[in-house]
Amino acid sequence: MPVGIMTTLAADKPALDTGATAFMLISAALVMVMTPGLAFFYGGMVRVKSVLNMLMMSFISLGIITILWTLFGFSEAFGTDHAGIIGGTDWLGMRHIGLTELWPSTGIPVYVFAVFQLMFAIITPALISGSLADRVKFTAWSLFITLWAIIVYFPVAHWVWGTGGWLNKLGVIDFAGGTAVHINAGAAGLGAILVTGKRVGFKKDPFRPHNLPLVMLGAGLLWFGWFGFNAGSWLKADGVASVVFTNTQVATAAAMLGWLAYEKLRHGSFTTLGAASGAVAGLVAITPSCGSVSPLGAIAVGAIAGVVCAWAVGLKYKFGFDDSLDVVGVHMVGGIIGSLLIGFFATGEVGQTAKGLFYGGGFGQLGKQAIGVTAVLLYSLIASAVLAKLIDLVMGFRVTEDDEVSGIDQTEHAETAYDYSGVGSAARSSLAAVTSSDRTEETPKATEAAETATKVDA
Repeated sequence: MPVGIMTTLAADKPALDTGATAFMLISAALVMVMTPGLAFFYGGMVRVKSVLNMLMMSFISLGIITILWTLFGFSEAFGTDHAGIIGGTDWLGMRHIGLTELWPSTGIPVYVFAVFQLMFAIITPALISGSLADRVKFTAWSLFITLWAIIVYFPVAHWVWGTGGWLNKLGVIDFAGGTAVHINAGAAGLGAILVTGKRVGFKKDPFRPHNLPLVMLGAGLLWFGWFGFNAGSWLKADGVASVVFTNTQVATAAAMLGWLAYEKLRHGSFTTLGAASGAVAGLVAITPSCGSVSPLGAIAVGAIAGVVCAWAVGLKYKFGFDDSLDVVGVHMVGGIIGSLLIGFFATGEVGQTAKGLFYGGGFGQLGKQAIGVTAVLLYSLIASAVLAKLIDLVMGFRVTEDDEVSGIDQTEHAETAYDYSGVGSAARSSLAAVTSSDRTEETPKATEAAETATKVDA
């Protein structure tokens, strides 16, 4: 939440603001839609034999995190501060919250704030799933996000947004989740990757998206829901929320164009996957900064994120870590960019008073942002790697190599995404060709086209 929202005390006790309450309920619903949108976005990017598993890795977060949040997560993240690290036991089981009780310095009920923040807590572990596509046990994944939410997300949310959280008190600006959501998830994905290892055939077999229209649909749902994600984080509907809404649109557009320009200059093609990925990179980068920059600043944030993230997705091939769907390259790197650029482009005239270097604020805010980025990245990376290793030792994190090759949908869920059994032998032959293309040699022309579309910096 904006620093001002969490620390400024109103002169008089606020009254219920029905307009703001309605706005926040709608924003919460928009953020909820982002998780199914993410499922479609990731689901279209994997091979046909992994679609359902990818969808389920996002959908299960809706169930697990909702229950954890209700039992103790909200209290752990936003309860009475303990040493700047964790919240207290004020609202265990969502008890002791009155129907007319308002969140401090706002006109919205505590329940509304709690359910809005719940949607953030749900999508953050779902983001991690893209880094582990095709190869982890569903039970192990479910246990991982359960423990990760308790040990990593809830405390980090308190650091960044909770009253008394140490990064909040330091003055680190994270309007809607650059550190707490995106760097947190991206670093967690990297930590888990280092434990689980690479997919069978990494850097040898093609791992092309099986359904690009599904990817575009998912990206569109994410873009749509992100207006609630960002504008809703102001907790009221006013001029600041309108600037935040505008910045979200502007930065996303700039990032998509930046990614496509890089792609065309570097690889010779404008791809639909590039357009979708660029849009998401822009959404990620503007998330922490949308309440600090002007629309012109949002163009700069988006364009920089689009180009840098397009370059960063190739790092997995240089360094040999198998980030299946580029969670590190888009979410971690995009979150870092958006968080640090506050130190340059913050105007001090939107939702924050802090100014960046280009607006006469010196290096002070940039230093605070760097501390926030580093602290969240290292904590999430190390804690996630430890959690993944412990789960791997206890029950095994990965499916067997045979199960991975034959298809994780069948082995983990006893289902397939597409049933061609009733549409003739030609369709079945086409499906067989699609599912086997990952393990067979393609024609030179097909290979050349695939490499042109997916080629990355080597």
